[in-house]
Amino acid sequence: MAIHVLHAAMEVPLPRRRVFAFFADAENLARITPPELGFRIRTPLPIAMRAGAIIDYTIGLYRIPMRWRTLIREWREDEEFVDEQVQGPYALWVHRHTFTDVPGGTLVRDEVRYQLPFSPLGDLALPLVRRQLRRIFSYREANVRALLLQSPAPQPLIPPAPALQNGS
Repeated sequence: MAIHVLHAAMEVPLPRRRVFAFFADAENLARITPPELGFRIRTPLPIAMRAGAIIDYTIGLYRIPMRWRTLIREWREDEEFVDEQVQGPYALWVHRHTFTDVPGGTLVRDEVRYQLPFSPLGDLALPLVRRQLRRIFSYREANVRALLLQSPAPQPLIPPAPALQNGS
């Protein structure tokens, strides 16, 4: 089974503590996820984010509802956290979020290591999955900016951001 890697990065002109707090609020995940995914948190809110926290939610891929359970495996306040799929559509999904001070704000980096199910047949869907992940992360970046900077919300269809990189 091949492990694929998605990298995304964005700079936000706000202090790291404020940016981290936005990502640490699980309710914001629904606000930065494309609406066509039908994202819904099933775990009672508010969720105390920390290492060991479990978050259950539902997403819809091509109108097929799927349950997803995430474990917050690592948590370093104001610096980074790692969420790992415990149950869901991927054979492997480990998402590391890091927050670094840069001149004028915060650099937010994402690294997602994932494996598709049903390998090697599942890998035939890799081009489609990569395109969908780029779309999700582009939407996410635009909405993070809109919500944190109080700018108008973007349109649902946003072209992929140049900061995204995929590797296998």
